[in-house]
Amino acid sequence: MGVSGSGKSTIGEKLAAQLGCIYEDGDRFHPASNVAKMSAGQPLADEDRWPWLRAIAEEIDRVCEAGEHAVIACSALKRAYREILVHGRTDVRIIYLKGTQDLIAGRLTRRKGHFMPPGLLESQFKTLEPPGESENPLTVSIDAPADAIVDDIVRQLRQTPAVVSAPRRNRS
Repeated sequence: MGVSGSGKSTIGEKLAAQLGCIYEDGDRFHPASNVAKMSAGQPLADEDRWPWLRAIAEEIDRVCEAGEHAVIACSALKRAYREILVHGRTDVRIIYLKGTQDLIAGRLTRRKGHFMPPGLLESQFKTLEPPGESENPLTVSIDAPADAIVDDIVRQLRQTPAVVSAPRRNRS
């Protein structure tokens, strides 16, 4: 999770490859109306996000229930959004890609072909609620090369193997 330009897709793809699991980009779960709104430079409202988040949560449930593992890139900027995604699961781990607004703004100006314009970055930082300790997040700095970030994530995940290897079978 993280703001646009934090490296969710790049890091997510590399992490999934290193872990030997599925990668999904949360952007593909957006309805066309959300993509059009963001492409026009309009930030999404919570009402826009709920169906998108529920679709990602359903994919997380499907993956877990199938006994598979996946890395899913998703902004998940607010705690309420992460609660929809995780909804009490103990076999889902939030990885927060943390970076400064200046660092990320520089990345966004160099990015080509993405529907999210750099002008929305400020609204993303205003919306951002970094995950708290009760969410058991793994927080990593994005001020390093992608491979080093992935290595750091894998190292930290391996320190808590029960979290990533014990799929929950029953829902509460």
